[in-house]
Amino acid sequence: MSEITPEEVEHIADLARLEFSQQELDQFQGNLERILDYISKLNQLDTDDVPPTSHVIPIRNVTKTDEVIQRYNRQQILANAPSQEKGYFEVPKIIE
Repeated sequence: MSEITPEEVEHIADLARLEFSQQELDQFQGNLERILDYISKLNQLDTDDVPPTSHVIPIRNVTKTDEVIQRYNRQQILANAPSQEKGYFEVPKIIE
């Protein structure tokens, strides 16, 4: 069983900028000890033939190919503009 001291739990809480009551610190001490025990069990497994992975299941990029299409006619859009200049909307200057 891994031993984690109350001071270590307080230090971890301090690093995370968290404040806990003494009861909560005792609870977290038990939780952290169980986590470390589980990790020590995992460290006993033989993983020599297991390749390193970043995900448990295979992941592929699910994107569609880009296609350039003309969705809107610029002249039709600009026809609604009260004022236009060089193919763009003309707006009043707001910064002097």
